Amino acid sequence: MRHAKRVKKLGRTKSHRKAMLANMAASLLTYQVIKTTETKAKEVRRLAEKLISLAKKGDLHAHRQVYEVIRDRKLVKKLFDEIAPKFADREGGYTRVSKLGPRRGDGAPLSVVELLLERAPKEDKKGKKGKAEKKTKSAAAKAEKPKRKKKEKVEAKAEEVETKDQEAKPEEKPDQLKEEPKAGSEKGDSKDSE
Repeated sequence: MRHAKRVKKLGRTKSHRKAMLANMAASLLTYQVIKTTETKAKEVRRLAEKLISLAKKGDLHAHRQVYEVIRDRKLVKKLFDEIAPKFADREGGYTRVSKLGPRRGDGAPLSVVELLLERAPKEDKKGKKGKAEKKTKSAAAKAEKPKRKKKEKVEAKAEEVETKDQEAKPEEKPDQLKEEPKAGSEKGDSKDSE
């Protein structure tokens, strides 16, 4: 019997479980939100809260202890310099686990683990701002533009098309147009005469 055994084995060996939880904790600290199964979420919460508590101490020994778990110097620096100071006034409960419901494929109960920070808007790879900011900018741009009626829009588009056509076609001389058909008709005449 496993009385008073605190470790959830998660169907893995010790080394696999340790590596998996360390990776999930690193992802949680990087992205502030991760989605996983309920039991994994509860285990990751335990580990993440320990790491944040160590980071709040801020001494060299705490740095070394955190680095044993998270093997990424940039992330450890971010944890100590950015994340831990935000939790300075809090004694615990740095994360929240919210249940989502069963997973569609196998019915496993899913949960979301999130740091209780104010999250910045998402940025895409190309440096674009979050959806909320895009909507506000587009709404402001629409408000600034005067609204045209349908007739005016059609007329404006027709004018644009005409100007583009005029710019695209070079002006041709009427003499050149008349000469070319004559040359073709002469060849045709010569063939008929033969």
